Amino acid sequence: MSDQPVILFVDDDALSCKWFSRTFVDEGYILTATSVNEALNLLRTPGRDVAVLVTDQRMPDRTGLDLLREVQHEFRHLVRLLATAYAEKDVAIAAVNEGQVFRILEKPLGESQTRIALREALSLYATQARQRILNEQRVRAMRETLGFLAHELNTPLTTIRGYMTALTDRYQAHRADTPAGHVLFREDDPGQIMSVIASVERRALYCQSLVSTFVQSARDAYPGSRSNSITAGSLVQALLDEFPFEGDERAWVSCNLSADFALPGQRDLLYLVLCTLTKNALWALRETPEPRLRIVLGEDPQARGAPKPWMRFIDNGPGIAPEVLSKLTVEPVTTRAEHGGNGMGLLFCRRVVQSLAGSIAISSEVGGGTTVSLYFQPYSEDTPAG
Repeated sequence: MSDQPVILFVDDDALSCKWFSRTFVDEGYILTATSVNEALNLLRTPGRDVAVLVTDQRMPDRTGLDLLREVQHEFRHLVRLLATAYAEKDVAIAAVNEGQVFRILEKPLGESQTRIALREALSLYATQARQRILNEQRVRAMRETLGFLAHELNTPLTTIRGYMTALTDRYQAHRADTPAGHVLFREDDPGQIMSVIASVERRALYCQSLVSTFVQSARDAYPGSRSNSITAGSLVQALLDEFPFEGDERAWVSCNLSADFALPGQRDLLYLVLCTLTKNALWALRETPEPRLRIVLGEDPQARGAPKPWMRFIDNGPGIAPEVLSKLTVEPVTTRAEHGGNGMGLLFCRRVVQSLAGSIAISSEVGGGTTVSLYFQPYSEDTPAG
């Protein structure tokens, strides 16, 4: 079968079927049936996606309205037209209400009027097909984001539980000389308890920011939603302000944001990307003397059009083995399985960046550090959506 849209014409008159096939062959791939049962068998054939159904009303045994009712339940995406020589009001109302017909055509069919109706029906089918694909992509993206979010929340929440267990273990039973309204905790070093509380607070705030990110992403998934643009620099600053750095990890990070640029309104998903790349880099740097992570913004000139902006995460860690590097953005692979890693982080990052018509590249040498580059399309407030 060709790539033409499929049109199914149903009429118990074989001559009418031949006329329809011959007259409208240039509008699509024409299938014909002379009964309701034959039409349903054609529709139920695996691999046959019919775009438009045109059915006669008056046929032996079962009517066109009977066919429309079944099609409404089994093939909801199909655009339906009813042809009838009898313009009874009750048939027309039933066709619209029960069969969800797009047009009612009066027999004998006129070539010009029928052609116009077919083209409008095919256009509607194409529009609805594109919307279905878009909705499926949204659902898939939301499903992946939810799974990724659950994974990202697991680590800080586990750490919070560990800290709270440590606080419980350090609690001292009430003594006779304890002032009323006070409790005692044992400290190995001065300020240790307050440090634990501050760490718990940072991780709780990080979890809140991740949940907020998911909620906003869910809102953005609705058709017709439109987010405001952001700058790469503001996104990096949010990362530095909200990420739950351990110990002196914040001191490892430096930034060069002088070549700032605008990004499409996908702040929340991009924020998750930056958190993932930062977490991966900091983990790799834990055993590195004088660890450093640089976040740099820049632009590459292009032969035509505006410069192509990029964002890089550059660390001086141990690097990545070639056999692992080649798989990182292609399939789930992790070097941290014993610590809860599942290898989905970079795959998620790749999908988010690709959804913005960008790309992600990773370069690394064993013992020579790793650079993760995010490339974006030039963007401004006047850039068309999509």
